[in-house]
Amino acid sequence: MADIEIHRAHDLGMKAARAAAEKMADQLGRKFDLKGDWSGNVLRFERPGVSGSLTVGEKDVSLSVALGFLLKAMKGSIESAVKHEMDKLFAEKPSPRPSPKAEGEKTTAKKAAPRPKKGG
Repeated sequence: MADIEIHRAHDLGMKAARAAAEKMADQLGRKFDLKGDWSGNVLRFERPGVSGSLTVGEKDVSLSVALGFLLKAMKGSIESAVKHEMDKLFAEKPSPRPSPKAEGEKTTAKKAAPRPKKGG
C-alpha cells in the first residue's frame, strides 16, 4: 500500500513529460539517494526504506511511494519536496495573452481628478 500518492495533469506531450520526469527523478534521486530503472513509461525506484513508481502518461503523471517504518515519520517533508518538484516541472503553463496593443486596442491615459482649491 502506498503512503504517498500524487497525480498531476499536464499538457506537455509525452516526450516533454518524460524529459521532465527524468529531471525530477535525477533531482529527487540525489536528494533522497534513490536508484531507479525505466520500463517503458514507468520509472521504478527503491532504496532501503523506500520503493515506488512514477508513471508518465500523455496527459498526466502519477507517483506512488511506499515508505518503510523509519521514514514514515518523515512522510510530510518527503511528500512536500516531491509535490514541489512535480508542481514546478509539470505545472500547466498559462497560454500567453497578446498585449492590448497587439490586438489593435488603443490605450488611453486617465485624466487626474481636479484638486480642490485651498482656502475656500
